[in-house]
Amino acid sequence: MIYVTQPFMPPLDDYLAYIKDIWQRHWLTNNGPLVNHLELRLKQYLDVDHMVFVTNGTTALQIGLKALGMKDEIITTPFSFVATTSSLVWEHCKPVFVDIDPKTLNIDHSLIEAAITEKTTGIVATHVYGNPCEIDEIQRIADKYNLRVLYDAAHCFGTKYKGKSIFSYGDASALSLHATKIFHTIEGGAIFTKSPQLLKKIAYMRNFGFSNVDEVYDIGINGKNSEFHAAMGLANLPYIDEIMNYRKTLYSYYDQNLSTLEAKRIEINKDSEFNYAYYPLIFDSEETLTKNVAELNNNRIFPRRYFYPSLANLPYVGSSNTPIANDIAKRVLCLPLYHELSLEEVNFVCRILLRVQNN
Repeated sequence: MIYVTQPFMPPLDDYLAYIKDIWQRHWLTNNGPLVNHLELRLKQYLDVDHMVFVTNGTTALQIGLKALGMKDEIITTPFSFVATTSSLVWEHCKPVFVDIDPKTLNIDHSLIEAAITEKTTGIVATHVYGNPCEIDEIQRIADKYNLRVLYDAAHCFGTKYKGKSIFSYGDASALSLHATKIFHTIEGGAIFTKSPQLLKKIAYMRNFGFSNVDEVYDIGINGKNSEFHAAMGLANLPYIDEIMNYRKTLYSYYDQNLSTLEAKRIEINKDSEFNYAYYPLIFDSEETLTKNVAELNNNRIFPRRYFYPSLANLPYVGSSNTPIANDIAKRVLCLPLYHELSLEEVNFVCRILLRVQNN
């Protein structure tokens, strides 16, 4: 079977070497040496100044919202993973949806200003599929109205914008390190910020708000991650360049083999270095999409309707006018893309899609 993704697994001996050290130390969690080492290595690899390793990408969003003091109305996108919206509602914020650009599928920056009210405190924008938003325009608006910017950068490991890490922009960014991502720690996430003061606050909030063993600095949660998860990250990191290069090869191979397929691709930000996190196709109708999915499934191939449904249709949010996002969500499909996927398997997927089109 061919699934939409498959976690990269490093050589078992690489992982076990770290696990044996954990066994000897008996230090399993609570900001252990491997967690600290992983944070250092990731800061070096990603060329960022500050980051905090946490339990998952959703926790990263929730801590980011709380640390930035974002409340009341938050302008956001209806085209993202459900955690983007659920984190806002969980933190008692009101998502104010702005429609998306039909080419990039990112939030349409030209619609943001019209959605701002006296209750707006920030913008939560997603770099969809690892493709950077219109960062400069979003920051211009945020500066004009004194708003905080938190980026849902869950898909963005390795992405750059104007030669710098994507995590260098906004007030903070949240990354997912889930097993399905390009680089993973089984479960995990990270928060990035340029501000040393905000970093300090986030670090305390990750550990119940403790500033030392018997003093609570501020409100916090249990957002810590374990030595075992950090070990997987450290075992994976030596292979990340190989992983990203091969993803680019697979992406190009899809492009080459599907050049005659009547489906649109997303428009990649021209100022970015894309990480090839996903291979989405936008079909002309939901009927065409479901026909292709059925035939792929019949051949034991399982792509994903990612993201579906539109977040504007969730039962716990108010009504909104986002026709483009609602339409795109019905027509977008992500094809299999992972390190163990062979070019022969990609060719098989492509042949099925072309056969459906030509029948």
